[in-house]
Amino acid sequence: MKNFKFIYISIGILAFTACNDPEDVDIAPEVLVEESVELTAGSADFSNYVSLGNSLTAGFTDGALFQASQTLSLPNLLSQKFSLVGGGSFVQPLTNDNIGGLAAGGARIQNPRLVFGGAGPVGLETLIGPVTVTTDIALNNPTGPFNNLGVPGAKSFHLLAPGYGNLANVSLGLANPYFVRMTGTTPNASVLELAVAQAPSFFTLWIGNNDVLGYATSGGDGTNPITPVSGAPGVGFDGSYGALIATLTAGGAQGVVANIPNVTDVPHFTTVPHNPLDPTNPDFGPQIATLNGIFGQLNQVYAFLGVPERAIVFSSTAASEVVIKDETLTDLSAQITGVLLQSPTFPTFVESFGLPAQAAPLVAGLLGSTYGQTREATAEDLFVLPSASVIGTVNMESVGALVLAGLPQTLAGQFSVEGISLPLADKWVLIPSEQEEIAIATAAFNQIIASAASQAGLALVDANSLLNQLANGGITSGQFTLTSSLVVGSAFSLDGIHPTARGYALLANEFMKAIDVTYGSNFEASGNLLNVGNYPTNYPVILQ
Repeated sequence: MKNFKFIYISIGILAFTACNDPEDVDIAPEVLVEESVELTAGSADFSNYVSLGNSLTAGFTDGALFQASQTLSLPNLLSQKFSLVGGGSFVQPLTNDNIGGLAAGGARIQNPRLVFGGAGPVGLETLIGPVTVTTDIALNNPTGPFNNLGVPGAKSFHLLAPGYGNLANVSLGLANPYFVRMTGTTPNASVLELAVAQAPSFFTLWIGNNDVLGYATSGGDGTNPITPVSGAPGVGFDGSYGALIATLTAGGAQGVVANIPNVTDVPHFTTVPHNPLDPTNPDFGPQIATLNGIFGQLNQVYAFLGVPERAIVFSSTAASEVVIKDETLTDLSAQITGVLLQSPTFPTFVESFGLPAQAAPLVAGLLGSTYGQTREATAEDLFVLPSASVIGTVNMESVGALVLAGLPQTLAGQFSVEGISLPLADKWVLIPSEQEEIAIATAAFNQIIASAASQAGLALVDANSLLNQLANGGITSGQFTLTSSLVVGSAFSLDGIHPTARGYALLANEFMKAIDVTYGSNFEASGNLLNVGNYPTNYPVILQ
């Protein structure tokens, strides 16, 4: 069995046009003169604007933070409009280049940005060769204070955490390298403390996405749990968010906050299909008969144990589902092993692999442990974007384990093909029960955000509704329609999570609309919203 690779993300070039049909009405021509509406801030005071949040605030895109993306970050776009009505300067902790990535003392700790490789996202170095990451948290941090305090990877409680920007804590997993670049001579200051120290007149706060996103991107495997809904500041979402709002508004600052989108609707989770196994693929198609013969033995066991729905069958005429491990299923490992050992034909089956009949207990145990909680994927399962480069490849760790268990190298490889003979691990897939956990937490977090905004008299951006629109038909702005499709949808960058520059421009407009409603400004009525068509959807490979 070969090293299969079946996932191909084909990208088409889409062109969007708009036209207006003339009205079929005979009217006398007239000249209409539109009176310009003067821009006003209303009751909002933008003189000292500070922004707090995570990667969405920092300007993260294409899997990295770099100068061009920071220049077109959401808060920087807002600050440019605020400057028209009394807003002051807006300082960002700019990176050193347009390569992206981070280093610490010369050692790379974050990779460069993604680029479009013709069929899908690839690392920058794939196209241009090795590069040197020059943004080094130990050697060349910028000097603050910074108005943009967006910290990629930050969760709600991280904004309160002392030492979160201390270089000495990075190796301990207690600090964020992006925040290390902002703390300067006060390495133990929290994000909130740095914000309040500037006495902001106006703030934006968009935090909470990572409180569920980390769980989602890790496939719900438990390594990055969802933040508890309730708990003290620094522990639970309600306590942490409440402390943020109370502290930011204590001095009379105005502001706008945004809620949390349903993260499972972003392309990171909707691009890879549940059935990517193509029978016309020359690496997979010729193997189907052999695979079905092997799984036929296992399927008989499933039927005997009363779980025929777990049967694994690959189609020779249509796309087939990948095989996954589902931890919610009853673990039948011991039962599978026992049934196989009791079968009088199983030793002959073992011999068909070139193994002696005496290897039957070994093979039975391996089949039981591998397929005890296994099923074919359904359309209800969501696969993380990196799984596209994993499905169909040989898992060398599995090969090593099987060889140590007593299988020949070749046979070990045949039983180690990801998503085919080796069930995909939990980290690659979000099963329905995990999606439900995310949905419940998101709803609870958004209720907390809405309540806090209402009590403090703050503007609220419904980012959740915005993403829902992008995922269900798209949003038209000017002459452009943005959707949540990877690459061609224009709203999301190549990492499938963060917006493109055009997506950030769309968000900036929503923030300004919310400010208009709450503070009586007129960014929209005066024609001062951003033209999203002026902002790129894809950065070139070579970017100065």
